[in-house]
Amino acid sequence: MADSQEFKEKQYAFAAHIRDPENVAAPEGIEPRRMAIYRKLFFNNLYSLLGTFFPVLRKIHSDDQWHHFIRGFMQHHEAQTPYFLQLPEEFLGYLQNEFERSADDFPFLLELAHYEYAELALSVSEEETDLSGVDPNGDLLAGIPVKSALAWSYAYQFPVHRISPESLPAVPGDSPVYLALYRGSDGNVGFLELNAITAALLEAIDVNEDKLSGEQLLRALADRIDYPDADALVAHGADALLEMRELEILSGTRDPA
Repeated sequence: MADSQEFKEKQYAFAAHIRDPENVAAPEGIEPRRMAIYRKLFFNNLYSLLGTFFPVLRKIHSDDQWHHFIRGFMQHHEAQTPYFLQLPEEFLGYLQNEFERSADDFPFLLELAHYEYAELALSVSEEETDLSGVDPNGDLLAGIPVKSALAWSYAYQFPVHRISPESLPAVPGDSPVYLALYRGSDGNVGFLELNAITAALLEAIDVNEDKLSGEQLLRALADRIDYPDADALVAHGADALLEMRELEILSGTRDPA
């Protein structure tokens, strides 16, 4: 029992040094050369992996800045899972909850990290749409539109889908940026930029507890936002519904009850 406890203590000491070598001494009894190999291996693996998972975030930061992110992640974040594909979620959690932003950090840092995480999470999601009773070619106005389980919508302050080393917005836009991320039957992830009305329509489809038809949803939306011409909104909405079905954001329709 004593040997087991001593082994655990050595493991904790080893891990603590790996995470924060500048402030935590290496455990006794390990050759310095070997310890240096372990330090380099752990850090470089995270440095490379997270750069792959968050490619745009990595590109817009220098090597020193990225080094700072990874070291801070190792020092301050206690991961809740050892699974490889959940590492990006852990890193996002660090940025959202423990990372101390400075005046030099991009104002869109958290939103960009969330967007890149969402793309990755969607690409490996095992969610499935319940297709029982769904007509993939049904009338989107007369039937009840069905949103794919592999279509996720978000609102951002910054145009995260357009950020690159050549496009680094300093302030938010005048209105939110609405994006629908989707994974098609070919396995590829794409996005559709929505306007405020189309975003509200997609949300209404997602929470359609009253099982309203597409036209009913659009007319209810016109009433809610005090749109001056409900018939025109229905016509425009029909086009939006068709586009979302073509992209597989919508899976089809169910018959009204």
